[in-house]
Amino acid sequence: MIRSFRFTVLAGLLAFPMAAGAGSDGIVVDAPWSRASIGTSRPGVAYMALTNTGDSAATLTGLKAKISGMPELHRSGTNADGVSTMEPAGDITIPPGETVSLEPGGLHAMLMRLTAPLEEGQTFPLTLVFEDGAEIEVEVPILAPTARGPAE
Repeated sequence: MIRSFRFTVLAGLLAFPMAAGAGSDGIVVDAPWSRASIGTSRPGVAYMALTNTGDSAATLTGLKAKISGMPELHRSGTNADGVSTMEPAGDITIPPGETVSLEPGGLHAMLMRLTAPLEEGQTFPLTLVFEDGAEIEVEVPILAPTARGPAE
């Protein structure tokens, strides 16, 4: 079983004094995970839960990952015709006191143009970038290609 990893951005970031109260200082990241990839020709993914323990909304605007030449926030779903779809999600706002889950079949971190395969048992750093300029780096464990959640 994979342990839950928790990271918090501290209030009053010295590098971003104007960002105080903008919301990202209360973000807690739980249970990040990914699946092993099939080489580098197919994209990878990363999932996690983002909880806003602060008093104001926080907006996730992007991702950084050395393992990916093109990390993006995506949304999967099913359209009115029953066809599965996936598209860029744009910015994701996390209201105060709420949790937004990046999970299979919904919002997720899409890791396109992999620079190396995602290998089971390894980890990789993924940086979450927020509208207020704050960044949270998360160490993402890589599970089996068939994993359906962090407990597997």
